[in-house]
Amino acid sequence: MKKTVLFLILAMGIAIGMNAQSQKAVRSEISPDGSSKAENYAEIKFDTLRCNLGIFPEADPVRKYSFIFTNVGTAPLIVNQAFASCGCTVPTFTKEPIKPGDKGSIDVTYNGKGLLPGRFSKTITVRTNAKNRIVRLIVEGEMTE
Repeated sequence: MKKTVLFLILAMGIAIGMNAQSQKAVRSEISPDGSSKAENYAEIKFDTLRCNLGIFPEADPVRKYSFIFTNVGTAPLIVNQAFASCGCTVPTFTKEPIKPGDKGSIDVTYNGKGLLPGRFSKTITVRTNAKNRIVRLIVEGEMTE
């Protein structure tokens, strides 16, 4: 008799816990304004993913370029990180959230001072909270003697 009562209490506790979990999951899928979570997302769209800095002399090795992007999603876009494949390329980015429809930029400075002349191609990896979380940008050019 004691085993049966204990089993029923345990089964009832598990059933209540499972029901609470499933209701919590349903509530988290719907935002306060009534739209579903799947409809509310940020999405980053760059004007261009590749930049050619052209041919420039070793005597003037610093070049800059701004990659302009737009938040084409429905939620604020946050750029978490932007880093380059090489220390000679330094990206800086918009730190505050970008509202849907607004623009931001990833500003890149290439400094070839002390590097060997020739063609180069550097990658900037951008991490965001967007639907397309990681985007890779390319900076290329040629430094002559």
